[in-house]
Amino acid sequence: MNMFTQAEYHALCGALSNDARSLYCLGLRPTTNLSTTASEPLNYKFLLALLNGEHEQDKPYARGRQINSLLRHLEQAGLVALTAEQSLEQSLNGKSILLPLCSQAQDDFAHLHRQHQPMKTDWQPDPKLFEQMATLLGLIDKQFEEADVGEFVAYWLGRPTAVFSHFQWTQKFAYSMRKKRQASAGVVKHTVGGQQVPVAPGIQADDNARKLVEKYSAKKKP
Repeated sequence: MNMFTQAEYHALCGALSNDARSLYCLGLRPTTNLSTTASEPLNYKFLLALLNGEHEQDKPYARGRQINSLLRHLEQAGLVALTAEQSLEQSLNGKSILLPLCSQAQDDFAHLHRQHQPMKTDWQPDPKLFEQMATLLGLIDKQFEEADVGEFVAYWLGRPTAVFSHFQWTQKFAYSMRKKRQASAGVVKHTVGGQQVPVAPGIQADDNARKLVEKYSAKKKP
């Protein structure tokens, strides 16, 4: 039986370094829970030794951030995903990450890996894939509007050298929505012209408070 799903195979055949492939195929995939797609807790010491191989004396890989750099490439290929609490800017040693494509259910998206192209003005995320990626990334609010898609498309149209598969574009969109949700968390907003805008720092009196002030002021007038 083939070790990899079709979705994994197509992603691994993409623009990846051999070191990134080795990290995935030998360091992550063999011990991943295929039901939850969660890896075993990462062991940087083991992964560094695995990548160095016969070059153990020279140690081309010596730091955890080098592991994170390869994980970033795998993330861009859709092969790994991080939870909302995780970041590649911090150590993931001892933490589990997700390998979403190892699930047989992901074979439904294998075709989304086959063609790579730059961003287009009429691009739209794959709805079913976005739903699954949003769930994996811990997005509670999975709704998005055309304005969200337009903002994403406008950003990447300005980077014509970026070429990704439809799977990767949808994944990036899911990440951008998570980032937007996190940035807006805890920010008080009000509606102006149909748009949600942050409320400037300061004290805003509610209607009841205004009425009390007006009533008190009226009593003080001669």
